[in-house]
Parts: sequence; C-alpha cells; structure tokens
Amino acid sequence: MTATFETALAGRVEAMADACTRCGKCVEVCPVTGPGGVNAEPVAVISGIIDILRTGDGPEASRKWANACVLTGECIKACDYGVNPRFMLGMARVAMARHRDDPPQRRRQGVDGFRKVAREVTHISQMQLGDELLTRLGQKPGGNPEPETPPDFVFYTGCNVLKTPHIALLALDIMDTLGVTYQVLGGPSHCCGVVQMRTGDVATSGRFAENTMDKLARSKSGQVVSWCPSCHVQFTETTLPTVEKTCGSKPFEMTPFMLFLRGNLDRLRPFLRKPVEMRIALHRHPGLKGVVEAAEDILQAVPGVELVDLKQPAVGMMSNYFRALPAYRRELQKNELDAAERAGVDALVAVYHADHRELCAHERDYPFQIMNLLEIVGASMGLHRDDHFKRLKMLQDVDAIAADCQDLVAQHGLDLETTRQAIQAMLDEQPLPLRGGSLSTGG
Repeated sequence: MTATFETALAGRVEAMADACTRCGKCVEVCPVTGPGGVNAEPVAVISGIIDILRTGDGPEASRKWANACVLTGECIKACDYGVNPRFMLGMARVAMARHRDDPPQRRRQGVDGFRKVAREVTHISQMQLGDELLTRLGQKPGGNPEPETPPDFVFYTGCNVLKTPHIALLALDIMDTLGVTYQVLGGPSHCCGVVQMRTGDVATSGRFAENTMDKLARSKSGQVVSWCPSCHVQFTETTLPTVEKTCGSKPFEMTPFMLFLRGNLDRLRPFLRKPVEMRIALHRHPGLKGVVEAAEDILQAVPGVELVDLKQPAVGMMSNYFRALPAYRRELQKNELDAAERAGVDALVAVYHADHRELCAHERDYPFQIMNLLEIVGASMGLHRDDHFKRLKMLQDVDAIAADCQDLVAQHGLDLETTRQAIQAMLDEQPLPLRGGSLSTGG
C-alpha cells in the first residue's frame, strides 16, 4: 500500500492546490500571521504556499506562514470553496522537508523522533503506574487481548496522554460508569504516523498508519473515539481521506472524546451527583471543531461549577504546537495565568494533556489549581485519579523525582540514566518559566 498511499496523497494535494482560488481569506483570518512575522499580502502568501506544494520551495512569507501554523482552524471556516488550508499548510511543511533533506536523512529523523516519543512515553508513564493500570491502558504486552465480541467503539488514546495517565484513566472510568464497551488502543505500538510525516518520510508514515488503522477498525459500530487532537487531525485530514481515495471507503469514523461525552450528556447527568463548588476558567484551544463548546457544556452540567470567562484569545490545537512561536506561547500563557489570578478562580482547567504538562507546575506559584476537565467531572461522579505527573513536576528537581519514583523504576526494570533523561525532558517542557525560578535539576 505504501506507494499507493504516497501517490494518492500527492493526488489529493494537487487537487486541493488546483481548487484553491488564491483569494487569501485563509491568511487574513489566521491568528498567527503577526506573531509569525508573515509580512506580505494574503494573496501573495497563499500563492507561495501553492508554489511550495508543487516545488518544495517558495517565498519567505509563505514558508514562515507554513512553519508558524498552530492548527487553530480559522482558515478552514474562512474558505468558501471546500479547500482545507490547514491540510495544505501541513503538506507544505512536508514538501519543504522533502526539498531540504534527502530520503535517508528524512527516514533517520523520523526514526529518531519516534524513538524519542516512545522512550519518554514509556518511562514517564511507568514512573507513575504499576502493571495493573498500565495493562488497563493497553501498555503491557498481551495485556489488551482482542475482545470476544466487538465493543461499541475503540478508544484511541494516542501516545503522549500516557505521560499524564490520570487523564486517560479518568476517561475509562467515566465510560465504565456510562456502561459503554470499548477497547483501548494507543501508545507507541499504535502510532498515527504524524512524527514520520513531519520529517517528510511519507512512506513510513503511511505504513505506520495502515498498521494502526487495521487495529482501530474493529468495533461493531465502525467508530473510533479519539483523545489526542494531533492523532485526530492526522487521521481525519491526512490518512483516512487518502485511504478512502485508494480503497473507495474509510475503515472507520473518528469522534473526539469531548464530543462523544457531550453527545452522551443525558446519560452522564444522573451520575453528576456531588456538587463541585469551584470557580473555573477553561483553557481554550479551538483546533478541533466543537470541542471547546462541548467542554463548556460538560462543565456547566456539573453542579456547583461557575464558569469564568477570562477574555483571553483561543488559539491553536494545543500549547505544544507553538514550537515555532516560543515568545508568543509564553505571552499567551502568562497573560492567561495572570488573568486567572485577577479573576480569583479556584482552578484553570485544560482539556488536553499537552496543555496540562506545560501549565501544571505553575500551580506552585499561583493561588489556584491547574486541573484537567475530567478531574472536575470525576469529582462530581465520585471518581478520582491522583495526578502524579503534576506532583512530580512541581518538585522541579531530577534527583528528587528519581528518588520519588525509584520503586516503580526498579519494578519496571527501567534504565536509570534513560529515566533521568526522561525526567529532564519533563522539566524542560516549561515554555513559561516559573515565577520563582526552577530549583536545581540535578546532574
């Protein structure tokens, strides 16, 4: 399928480039043209993107726009011609990578990137959980056998939520309470291929995605409920439409977990029994259509919750998509944290795992909690999972974290030096420095 996937993907890109009228509306509405230094007329910028798609190179402003994309999705809503500019920008980045690097280098970068994700996901999750809970999340060999009867759907975690496993476990607890059946798939053994795609290694990305799709397409409903927005976009905007082009149909449909939960709100309400008397601000990213609105509806269904609007901009898919805009990311995070402090909220609540990882240590320095939305829902349902990730990250010291986790490190037979590297990566993922500065991070 590999060559067919590559050919079909190239055909989709060419068809979308042909359909684009180069009106520039997508550039006009993009919230990161300013922070990204995109100083050119919108028509020229989108015309340059078409050039990049076809040749791998184009004007500086167009290259800057492609690299600055944080997947907010406003461009999709602005297009009147059925074009997905977000997909075009993703493919422009792929085209630039393929133009810049030769195939062996692209493959090597893809392998290195995948190994880094796998290493950090494995170590950080195993520093927090024993075998029983890792098995529940499908992260132990042979621990997630094929069910005898097809479940209602597959719950696809993706990889990186496993670094904050309390979030994924709460999702399972909530689904158990609702009485739905599911099979959990995710982690590095069920890769969506996004890491390889980013390096321009389209062939390997297609192979990874095909392997994962075969496993995801096994529910009786043909439905996959996704947690990770990166995986969701990779499948729904890149992989599934390309497979549909090669095979004539999609193997499954994919729904974000928040939309699934909002769609089952009537089933959920009877279990929201305990009041949660908190003033809550929601950390918003609108990249997946309807997710912010669904999150608001879910929070407002929890008795006792008062939702506070901090009047801050909602930009991007998740915080970690701002890699090319570090100063803008710091500005957004500082402004939101300071606004939450002024508003006197009890908690700043995020939907996604990447936002939680970047924000949670600020709880040390601000007079409110940093939480995930499912913790609020769980509190009302009588469900709780300890946030070990936040507790460890707030220690802000490699030696202290390693000492705290030493029993689990030994139990899982983790290499000590590699574990320390994973801990350092956890601490380094701190775009906005803590107010009082970080403590010593050990040797």
